[in-house]
Amino acid sequence: MKTSPDAVFRALNALGIIAICLVLAFALADQFYMRELPCPLCLLQRVGFVAVAIGLLMNVVLGSHMAHYGFSVVAGLCGGAAALRQVSLHVIPGTPAYGEPFLGLHFYTWAFILFGTIIFGIAVLASFQAQYGSSVKRLAWSEQTWLCKLSIASAIMIVALNFLSTFALCGPGVCPDDPVGYWLMS
Repeated sequence: MKTSPDAVFRALNALGIIAICLVLAFALADQFYMRELPCPLCLLQRVGFVAVAIGLLMNVVLGSHMAHYGFSVVAGLCGGAAALRQVSLHVIPGTPAYGEPFLGLHFYTWAFILFGTIIFGIAVLASFQAQYGSSVKRLAWSEQTWLCKLSIASAIMIVALNFLSTFALCGPGVCPDDPVGYWLMS
C-alpha cells in the first residue's frame, strides 16, 4: 500500500506538535514539581510554542498550506525574540539568572535554541512541494490517523493546562515581574 504525501506530511506535522507539547509539559512539570514560577517573558515563550503548534495543527486538520507554515515561522520568531530578550537580560555581569539550569543552560536559553531549530525544521518541511496538492482537504476527527488524533488531543490538553496555570499564577491582571506565589493562593 502506497502512502500519500499528504499523509506523510500530516504525520510529520503531528510529530512536531507532540514534540512541542513535550517541551510545554516539561516546563509545567518544572513549574509545579521544582516550584519555579515562570516570569512574564517565560510565559511569552510558552505562548510562542503554543502558536507554533497551532500552525502545525492547521496543517494536520486542514491539510498542508504555506500560510500555516508561515504562521508557525512567525510565531517561532516572536517566541525566539522573547527568549533572546530574556537571555540578554541575564548576560549582563552581576545580573542573576532566572531559575535553575537544565543540562548547563537555563530554560530561556534552551527556548531560544529550540525556536531556532523549529524555524529551520519548518523551513525544510515547507520546502517539499508534494504536500501542496490540490487533493489536500480538511480531515474530520474520524478520518485522522491515531498519531494525528494524539497530537490534536495533546495540544488541546497542554494549552488548557498552561492557560489554567497562568491564570492561577497571574489572575485576571498583569503577571508580576518576579512571581513569588500563585494569585489564587494569596
